[in-house]
Amino acid sequence: MSLRFPAEWEPQDAALIAWPHEGTDWAERLAEVEATYVALGLAVTRFQRLVIVVADAALEARARTLLAGAGADLGRVRFVHAAYDDTWLRDSGPITLIDAALRDGDAFRLLDFRFTGWGGKYGAAQDDALIAQLVAAGLFRNARHQRIDFALEGGAIETDGDGTLLTTARCLHARHPGLTRQEISWQLENALQQRRVLWLEHGALEGDDTDAHIDTLARFAARDAIVFQDCDDPADAHYAGLKAMGAELAALRTAGNRPYRLYPLPWPRPILDGGRRLAASYANFLVVNGAVLMPAYGDRADAAAAVMLGNAFPGRAIVPVPCRPLVWQNGSLHCITMQLPAGLLA
Repeated sequence: MSLRFPAEWEPQDAALIAWPHEGTDWAERLAEVEATYVALGLAVTRFQRLVIVVADAALEARARTLLAGAGADLGRVRFVHAAYDDTWLRDSGPITLIDAALRDGDAFRLLDFRFTGWGGKYGAAQDDALIAQLVAAGLFRNARHQRIDFALEGGAIETDGDGTLLTTARCLHARHPGLTRQEISWQLENALQQRRVLWLEHGALEGDDTDAHIDTLARFAARDAIVFQDCDDPADAHYAGLKAMGAELAALRTAGNRPYRLYPLPWPRPILDGGRRLAASYANFLVVNGAVLMPAYGDRADAAAAVMLGNAFPGRAIVPVPCRPLVWQNGSLHCITMQLPAGLLA
């Protein structure tokens, strides 16, 4: 079988999210966060379908009402019921491999890595069982569910769709302190069908409790292009680390041994919550069919970030989604979503 880990910009059936409710960590600011989810629902359904995981029928009814009231196309929305601890589906949702040679039966592989609540920081038993619940609900077709006894979150990895994986040393060594770099690389290459793993030693955001997920720092925009979060303020605590990360990216080479085209994203002003710095990053965007959904923070840098993403993804609409409420819980737009490749949905 010839399996491949597709890039995010390849054709999709839908984006997958889980609706926040009072039993999640969003309870304290639920109305603000729901407004972001409504805006995200509006943005996604302009371009493709949206699958929403809900805890029960009452929550489905609430989500339907809010989305319909905002003018969302509910004909492009599908609901599925499951139990979940929280809504970070980038990390608890399925990582999908494709076998393009097969049209029926085994065309997709749903990889189900152990989800440990980011190294045991939070309870995650229901989230760790989420993929199995979605499979049992009949959400997918022509897909084999594969449980993998290796801790990994989707936000910790970034692929170019052609066998190159990008990740951070800080995160994966935090998850697997007993393994060497070579052993972790072998696990990733074997499970994700990658030919090589590129490691970043630098780059982290205050307020990020994922141990430096790559999707807050640097993302592939094409097989030869990387978008990354820059910092242009020498007085900011992030300046040295992000500049060192930028130098690392400049030193990387494509599979064809050429430098990557680099697109530095502007630096938003600090967002504080009771004195706590929150992890606002423009690199936490989501690619959908025909568009890039960009986290917007009500910052003067939002417009410049949209221009840079437009340069990195020519031909795609750049759609800002207000994400300031999300960073209160240490994540942003990409963190709450998971793309589902074309042909995967039943």
